[in-house]
Amino acid sequence: MISPIKVTKRDNVPRKQTAFILTLSIVLALVFSGIVLLFFELNPLKVFGTIVTGALGTPMRIEQTLIKAIPLTIASLGILVAFKMKFWNIGGEGQIMMGALCASYVALNYGHLPPNVLLPLMAVASVAGGGIWALIPAIFKAKLGTNETIFTLMMNYIIIKIVMYLQYGPWKDPASKGFPKIPGFSENAILPEVFGVHIGWIFMILLTIAIFLFMGYTKKGYEITVVGESIGTARYAGMNVPAIIMVAMFISGGLLGFVGFVQASAIEKTLTWGLSANYGFTAIITSWLARLNAITTLFVCLAFALLLQGASYIQLSMNVPSSIADVVQGVILFFVLGSDFFLRYRVQWVGLKNAAEARVYHD
Repeated sequence: MISPIKVTKRDNVPRKQTAFILTLSIVLALVFSGIVLLFFELNPLKVFGTIVTGALGTPMRIEQTLIKAIPLTIASLGILVAFKMKFWNIGGEGQIMMGALCASYVALNYGHLPPNVLLPLMAVASVAGGGIWALIPAIFKAKLGTNETIFTLMMNYIIIKIVMYLQYGPWKDPASKGFPKIPGFSENAILPEVFGVHIGWIFMILLTIAIFLFMGYTKKGYEITVVGESIGTARYAGMNVPAIIMVAMFISGGLLGFVGFVQASAIEKTLTWGLSANYGFTAIITSWLARLNAITTLFVCLAFALLLQGASYIQLSMNVPSSIADVVQGVILFFVLGSDFFLRYRVQWVGLKNAAEARVYHD
């Protein structure tokens, strides 16, 4: 089929052009979101203003925005490591849940330990749990060449069902009577607050710096990148590709498991089957928007958390149905994600005549 449009991959995009494409995508996102809101007889300026106010208007709202940004950023860093290797880890939800499960086991059975012992144990257990859960599909991929997308996705449902079983069965709190609930954590198992927000925000910053340095300035980070660009090149250079895949996935799953610890300890203060709150899936979007750069990921996740918090606020303050808020988020994401295509590829109009001539010449 002859196409009048030619699409070619870009090698390098000038900063000015990148800024222009991103700015244009944001403007178009706001314009089309406004059109959607007008269709529902809502004032776009009022809605957008309320979103900003709902996310940043008061210290409490800023805290809520940060609370959403913390798990999203750490989860995105985990996804980033796997995606850099072109290992499509769609199992973030499950790895978060496994981390939460392991941390909860420690909290529920050793809650008498002092916080300076208990919390590190919970963190280590969560990282190990999430890492091992991610290591399973990595081993199958490295040894048998299985499809990691389907494998990691299916494992999400396995661990969620395990947690539901525990919540309704062996771990059910006898004091909860008919309501299926796992007992709450002791005070020793709760993460402390720093400046009004749980200490997870410090972990978020430190882990962002750590992953940035790891991916850009260490041998293992370089090997992960090379495997992602070309497995053949990695093998030719003498790299142990199966080992690199497994190490990268353990790190990826470990970071996502750590999110489970933070959510269970600081937010839920217990274990629930809905604890992951779709952060594992949302992190796929944010890490890709950040173009797999750790520092950029932090800022993208902060912006995304602002949107999530603002959208939640307009539902309450303006009595806007959640479906409309979801539509607005979807339109914004559509244009922002679309901008990534134009940053990676050049689209040129060559016309039917030139396309036909090129086709004849090629044939």
